[in-house]
Amino acid sequence: MQAQSSVLPLSVSDLGFETDGRALLSGVSFSLPQGGITAVVGPNGAGKSLLLRLCHGLLTPSSGTVRWAAGDGVLGGRKRHAMVFQKPVMLRRSVRANMDHALAAAGWDAGSRAERSQAALSRFGLAALADRPARLLSGGEQQRLAVARAWALAPEVIFLDEPCSNLDPGATVRIEAMLAELAAEGVTLMMTTHDLAQARRSAGRVLFLDRGDLVEDASAETFFDAPRTAQARAFLRGDLLW
Repeated sequence: MQAQSSVLPLSVSDLGFETDGRALLSGVSFSLPQGGITAVVGPNGAGKSLLLRLCHGLLTPSSGTVRWAAGDGVLGGRKRHAMVFQKPVMLRRSVRANMDHALAAAGWDAGSRAERSQAALSRFGLAALADRPARLLSGGEQQRLAVARAWALAPEVIFLDEPCSNLDPGATVRIEAMLAELAAEGVTLMMTTHDLAQARRSAGRVLFLDRGDLVEDASAETFFDAPRTAQARAFLRGDLLW
């Protein structure tokens, strides 16, 4: 993390997104400061993944703004936020080549790429798999590679869309431990999850979306132990909201 400058906080103001005349997000406002893990929770179709894509700049909002402290989230010529998708795309190449491609696309020179790639593979327990085809990795290994690719770009913020979806308990524990380590080192994490136990274990803050509205923005302790709204209480009980 850069000591003298930062792309954070991220300020989201009155954010809306519409498609085919249907509002998928409406009037969402919050600020993402430096540090910690924020979990975005809510029913299917609430707009969780959409919110991450808008924050990361993959989609243009229909209304409102997404503002980084450093313009478009770039410092020193490099974007300082990365994203890990629920189903990470693996190129038909080796694990090492997948790492190199991500770094090359982000503008890293060849010498720096080799060193950074090796550091990422070693850190995330993938060095022994470096020459294996990435598409032949297990689900947990592919997700570790996706996190490693994101970390290798030296971002201040990593957005993660359901990072442990469809993983077995052992792989989930390993991913959660890696994310906790990154947060402890100062990387700011914002992740969607359907696993409320995971959100309670991992997050310090919860954003609760319902039908495209940001209904609650609270500490994880407050959200789980004393939710303010009827929607949140029903959601935590497991009731169908709509």
